[in-house]
Amino acid sequence: MLADCHTHLDDYDPQDLRDLLQRAREAEVRLIITAGVTKESSLRGIEISQKYPEVYAGVGIHPMEVAEPFNDQTYECLKRLALDSQKVVVISETGLDYMKGPKDRKLQENAFRGQIRLAKELKLPIVFHSREAHEDTLRLLREERAYEVGAIMHYFQGDEEVANQCLDMGFYISLGRPLLRLPHLQKLTRRLPLENLVLETDSFPQPWKEDRRTWTEPAHVQQVAEKLAQLKGVTPEEIAKRTTDNLKRLLGTIAL
Repeated sequence: MLADCHTHLDDYDPQDLRDLLQRAREAEVRLIITAGVTKESSLRGIEISQKYPEVYAGVGIHPMEVAEPFNDQTYECLKRLALDSQKVVVISETGLDYMKGPKDRKLQENAFRGQIRLAKELKLPIVFHSREAHEDTLRLLREERAYEVGAIMHYFQGDEEVANQCLDMGFYISLGRPLLRLPHLQKLTRRLPLENLVLETDSFPQPWKEDRRTWTEPAHVQQVAEKLAQLKGVTPEEIAKRTTDNLKRLLGTIAL
C-alpha cells in the first residue's frame, strides 16, 4: 500500500475527483491527505475526507494566502474545524514563502507560529511549506518546539544542511516528482535514512497542461516510490511499506 501525504483534492471538480481517486486505488495508493490552504478549502477538504474512506484532511492557512493578521478568531476557526472531524490528522498547509519578497514576512511568521501552537494544542503533526525561506522556517519550528508533535517538510528539494536540520528535530522529509528529474536531490536521497522519508504528489489541477493525462495526481506517487527504490537499491514493495509505515507512525492510530 502506498500513501500520498500531501495533495489539494478540493480544487478538482467532483467527477474528475472520482476518476482520480479510482486511478489512485488501481495504483495501490490507499491513504491520501488533502491539505487546506484557507479556512474555506480546509472545510472542503474535510467534506471530501468524509465522503471517501481513503482520504484524510489537514487544516491550515498557506503562507501565500496570509493577507491579514492571524488572530484568535482564525485560530478558533481552524481549531473547531479540526475538532469537528476525526478525519483531520495534520495541520497543513502552513509555513513560509518568500518568493514574492519581504512585504508580508511578519504576517506569515505570525500565522506560522499560530498554527504551530494550534498543532501542539491539538497534538497534531505539521506539514510545512518552505520556499526561499528555509533558515527562518526551521528557526520558527525550533523556537516553537514543533518537534513535540512532529512534522513533515513538504515537497523537499533542499540541500543536505536543510535535510540534516529536519532530521535533528525528528522530522520527516517528503519526496515528490522532483525526485524523478533533479540529480542533486537523487544524490542526497541516497544518503537520507529511509525511516525519515514519506511520499507525496502535491496534486492539484494543472489546466495549463493541454493533455489531462499529464496532470500530476495521487496515482503518480507510485513513480516516486519506484525511483526511491532504485536509488536505495531495494524493491518498490519495501519502499511502499516503509514510507507508508513512516506516515502512519507520525499520524498515530488511523483505521485503515
